[in-house]
Amino acid sequence: MDTTLAAPVVSQSSTPSTSTEPAVLVLTDAAVKQVKEVIATQSLDGHFLAVRVVPAGCSGLGYDLNLVKESKDGDLVWTQDGVQICTDKMSAKYLAGTHMDWVKTDTAAGFKFENPNAKSSCGCGSSFSA
Repeated sequence: MDTTLAAPVVSQSSTPSTSTEPAVLVLTDAAVKQVKEVIATQSLDGHFLAVRVVPAGCSGLGYDLNLVKESKDGDLVWTQDGVQICTDKMSAKYLAGTHMDWVKTDTAAGFKFENPNAKSSCGCGSSFSA
């Protein structure tokens, strides 16, 4: 099920390269590009893209994206096309197999998540249930 969340992030390739853990989610080329652009623009070299599932919205769960200097103890960490990504073990259960894309239209831009674990999503697409 597709769920959408606007947030400033970038990615460049759909094939993850593993650092310490296997990839929990995969960024599209557009998402990698956007994350790298934000990192460069904000001078955040060496930061991680932290992707977490948190209580949110009318469907119960949402995506929380942040650029963080360090991953937390116990986080799963991997690298895709030069982007360091981390998530906690609880979020990894909800994110397994997810693809994150960057979508830009005339009226909006944001990350779109295609999550095979999402059973339903709210009408606005900002939250999901599993």
